[in-house]
Amino acid sequence: MTKTAFVTGGTGFIGANLVRLLLQEGYKVKALVRPTSKLDNLQNLDIEIVKGDLNDPELADKMIGCEALFHVAALYSLWQSDKDPLYQQNVLGTKNILAAARKAKIERTVYTSSVAAIGVKEGSIADETYQSPVDKLIGEYKKSKFWAEQEAQNAVKLGQDVVIVNPSSPIGPWDIKPTPTGDIILKFLRRQMPFYVDTGLNFIDVRDVAQGHLLALEKGKKGDRYILGNQNLTLKQFLDQLSEITGIPAPQSTLPSFIPLTVAWIDEYVLAPLGKPPFLSLDSVRMSEQKMYYDASKAVRELGLPQTPIPTALKNAVDWFSKNFALDFKYNSAR
Repeated sequence: MTKTAFVTGGTGFIGANLVRLLLQEGYKVKALVRPTSKLDNLQNLDIEIVKGDLNDPELADKMIGCEALFHVAALYSLWQSDKDPLYQQNVLGTKNILAAARKAKIERTVYTSSVAAIGVKEGSIADETYQSPVDKLIGEYKKSKFWAEQEAQNAVKLGQDVVIVNPSSPIGPWDIKPTPTGDIILKFLRRQMPFYVDTGLNFIDVRDVAQGHLLALEKGKKGDRYILGNQNLTLKQFLDQLSEITGIPAPQSTLPSFIPLTVAWIDEYVLAPLGKPPFLSLDSVRMSEQKMYYDASKAVRELGLPQTPIPTALKNAVDWFSKNFALDFKYNSAR
């Protein structure tokens, strides 16, 4: 019998890849989208669009008939002024949709958290057993993802079957917004990165992240969290791989942290209050001063999480950005 999955966040990066995977695997898909959402990432897909939002009081009625819930949607913002909407969408929205799933008798839920909720283990690599104190998490976004994950754990205590996945930094197609990682790739392709900052991230192919969601549904342990990641790289190593793929020279000089900190402070505390669109957030600069490294071996071992080589993911991302952002960019496909 064909199963039906209810998916939030299907218009976004991870969600768009997950919806395609679910269709490929024979699922019927209901995708919750806000009335104001752009549907570009869901065009021409054989899915049912359900209008609404995470705090919709009638959400349970819209979920009836679905066996699985993938709660992928979240508000992402590093602006300190967005503290209230981050809490409203990420924390209260998660609490509401989990309650709706209980009411609709959803059999199993996969909740998309983030490594942001885990935090950074200074000078080391964090796994699922590590948790940074919430007051040490940089920025309201990370804190909102922490508290949203607590709502998922509260639902488990009520008997709900919820599995938590924590993606790191995905790379690949359908990064329409784009994400911060996608923005790095896009700026690199446009030759707008004369400098780099001394930071590090864990990267993973976005299609592996989508596969990790489905594997969590099939194999994950109730109440457990699984880091969906692959390779830890410094930003310099990441850019060097991009250079190898594209032939575009990678930046060779680091940017001293006091420069972006100064720009961000002016943006958030001088220009933004005057109504000027801010460019750089203080929290993004503070985060870049850390190396955000993670160990995904639990998901590989217990779920069978794929580990597509990062250069493959990067090439696919480059191809997608080149096609969809009208870049005047050509490179030797033999690279």
